[in-house]
Amino acid sequence: MLSTKIMWFVLVASALVMPVPCAAWTDTVVMQGSTTFNNHLLARFQSAIEATAGASLTVLPSKSSLGLLALFEKRGDIAMISAPLENEVAALRKSNPDLPFDQLRLFEITRTRMAFAIHPNNTAHSTTLNVMRRVLLGEITNWSVLGGPDLPIRVVMVREGGGVPASIENELLGGAHINTPNPIIVQISSQVLKVVAQEPSALGLAQLSILLRSGLPELKTDKAIEQRLSLVTLGEPSPAVKKVIDATRKIANSTEFD
Repeated sequence: MLSTKIMWFVLVASALVMPVPCAAWTDTVVMQGSTTFNNHLLARFQSAIEATAGASLTVLPSKSSLGLLALFEKRGDIAMISAPLENEVAALRKSNPDLPFDQLRLFEITRTRMAFAIHPNNTAHSTTLNVMRRVLLGEITNWSVLGGPDLPIRVVMVREGGGVPASIENELLGGAHINTPNPIIVQISSQVLKVVAQEPSALGLAQLSILLRSGLPELKTDKAIEQRLSLVTLGEPSPAVKKVIDATRKIANSTEFD
């Protein structure tokens, strides 16, 4: 009798300590790509997106192009991009012409305004998009033309493939490339504002919400430039992936960003 009671106690105790799987969290979805997309949404609302979608997210921020490559290499379920898909595809075709680009499916999630960050001591306050276009094409090269100090304008931006400069080239420059003397090129978007905070001659290409959180001043323009933040799948998304996409869009559209 005693041994039977002991065995029963051991069975009950084991059941109490063993983890019970939750049906709502059986899916794990891997998202790779744009640090801009990640900073704007996933870094702030990942838990809410997971709860809404009923899935666990593994988020690996890098670049839009690397997120797309992860899709093709079966290392990710969703790519995060912060530039027009056609631009990213055009760039990838140069090095990977045989990839099945026609199988990519685009899901626009939200749009956010881009901004131009300047050093706190810069006396320039505002300009027009026409002037900014000339700056980014290298036709205006000194801050004094914009009401700032007598210093060369040094554009700070993410290296080729970054979502913010790609969107600015698409929306403001008609597809032409930014062509300024002595730009400061960084690896990831979070480094842009760190450089601007230290460099008096800097003009940082950034996302407005991130700029506002940094405390740096914005060089305001007469019109806004929007950046599209999207998710991409290879082929039609699975039910679990579709739930993540829908949850991300729902939270993006119901959240007021600063």
